[in-house]
Amino acid sequence: MDLPHMENLVRSVETSVTFPLSSVKPLEDFRIYREYCIDVTREVLTEGGRSRTVCPACEADSEAFGVVDRFLYQRCSGCGTLFLGAVANDPEWYDLLKSVCERRNSSSTFDSRVERSRIENVYAPKKEWIENTLRLHGIHEANVLEAVSGESPFTSILEKGAFCKVSCVGERELVSAADPTVPRTENEPDLWDVVVMLESLDRSTDPATMLGEVAARVRTGGLIFVTALVASGFDIVNLGLRNMYLHPPDRTNCFSMAGLERLLERTGYSPVEISTPGVLDVEIVNAHRRLEEITLSPFETALLDSDQDTREAFQIFLQQNRMSSFARVVARRSS
Repeated sequence: MDLPHMENLVRSVETSVTFPLSSVKPLEDFRIYREYCIDVTREVLTEGGRSRTVCPACEADSEAFGVVDRFLYQRCSGCGTLFLGAVANDPEWYDLLKSVCERRNSSSTFDSRVERSRIENVYAPKKEWIENTLRLHGIHEANVLEAVSGESPFTSILEKGAFCKVSCVGERELVSAADPTVPRTENEPDLWDVVVMLESLDRSTDPATMLGEVAARVRTGGLIFVTALVASGFDIVNLGLRNMYLHPPDRTNCFSMAGLERLLERTGYSPVEISTPGVLDVEIVNAHRRLEEITLSPFETALLDSDQDTREAFQIFLQQNRMSSFARVVARRSS
């Protein structure tokens, strides 16, 4: 299919969908999953690995930012991206991501108890976002490739969408220099119209290489859909390393919005939509306040102690100004 040329205008999209933190990622239940992630990451790193001091987003130098459960995070001096200071070698790291993915989707974690709510509030809106964006760009009957760590609950939802074909590729294959091709069946296209990367860049030890391999698989003018936790958002800025959702290996990288844009541009993509439609920043900070004493400015304290309407209005403000900690990006392969 031919993809139409569109004016290079970057959209920003808000969302009116609201839901409580407890319905998608309850903090108390999340602790169990997080502790598992910390333990298996520590075990993998004791077997060797490599240090990282160069920013994976903009390639600038970095400085030590702080420690999360004995894991050092670096902060880029250029774009403000946070990233894990040491990772295992690729085969071991992507085996780790696969085991973590299996745990996340198992009956022993929070996902199984809020599965229906996550489908309704997280995955269904993402499918709608992709479908609406493709209609806006005049792309019909698209072939869609999803990058995954392991079995993805989003795949079956994509398969119910208005797409020609849906398939998956392992994130490990997208950074493997030894095997740079995606295994294909006879029915799969040589090039894809769309690649979906839900937090894949957050987990990657080498996001630039991953995006380069994706570029080799998506046709010129094709679109990639990226979601990511961003360090420049409200709850990350306020909580920093105390944020329970910032941990390895899921957050090997926590890009700033500027860093995420720079990463995409230097790997051959032109952003066409950059949004932070998150709805949970205020609730996440308040949830952490209930667990421990957190230093906030008088203004922030008054804001978080205000009535629900005021807190919701502030969350909308964060969306409108790209200051939420959850980012959605659509980018076109430009070269």
